[in-house]
Amino acid sequence: MLGILKIYCATQSISIFALSLCQCYNASNMVLSDHTIKEEIAKGRIVIKPLNPNCIQPASVDIHLDNRLLVFKNWRKSPYIDVKQSTDDLSEPVEIDEDKPFLLNAGEFVLASTLESITLPDDIVGRLEGKSSLGRIGLLIHSTAGYVDPGWRGHLTLELSNVAKLPVTLYYKMTIGQISFLRLTSPVERVYGSPGLRSKYQGQTMPTATRYYENFNKER
Repeated sequence: MLGILKIYCATQSISIFALSLCQCYNASNMVLSDHTIKEEIAKGRIVIKPLNPNCIQPASVDIHLDNRLLVFKNWRKSPYIDVKQSTDDLSEPVEIDEDKPFLLNAGEFVLASTLESITLPDDIVGRLEGKSSLGRIGLLIHSTAGYVDPGWRGHLTLELSNVAKLPVTLYYKMTIGQISFLRLTSPVERVYGSPGLRSKYQGQTMPTATRYYENFNKER
């Protein structure tokens, strides 16, 4: 009888621990719902400008394409991209007309920007994702940069690529993707842009070419 009681007590302890762990997990690391997104926007902790309330989805906010692009040139001095060097001379700015689309050719890659400026607090991160309808025609909106750090301020640079076999049209102000938000376990000690973090793109307002080469300069 004593053995059964010990097993029961141990089982109860595990259950209480598991419940506490779940409650702790549920308090953080969760994707924000539309209700919570609206609350955070109302408090001024998440800032999205401009923002149409109709763009708030069940667990994300739709974002739109700005008219400025960085298009890679067909000709270049070097036959390869050296990650230790600035790539500013490899691309040129292009603007999408108000009533005429930009044609993204099959296999082409361009840098674009969100119409919206986004600001995040010290305890929330953003996740940039594409739209299913655009993905079904081969339009991808980022290669690897889908993560938006806490403390971020500025427009997001999009890495647009067409993996389809036909050109795809890009229109100014079209819905290009969505951003969801996750709450951290605690506020971060150093937000994006803090000294010593090597943050390269804080406050950007247009498509920004890679600054990866700065890593080598700072390592010297």
